[in-house]
Amino acid sequence: MSGGGRSTRRLRPGRKAASSKRLQPHSRLAELAEAQEILLPELAARIAAIEHLLIEKGFCSHDDLKQARTFVDTRRDSR
Repeated sequence: MSGGGRSTRRLRPGRKAASSKRLQPHSRLAELAEAQEILLPELAARIAAIEHLLIEKGFCSHDDLKQARTFVDTRRDSR
């Protein structure tokens, strides 16, 4: 038996142990926050572009979009 309780298993160069591959909870949270900071403005811009086209092509009015947002907000708030 080897002393000190350390594993004698060797890894190939450039490989990490499986446990070190798992992200710590705080680093995973930071990674998700960064992704959210990138995705949300992009999503908002795409929605605005679609809304603009809907109005421009006459599929709906600005008031229609406001009513739709109000409907979605009330549904979300009622949960």
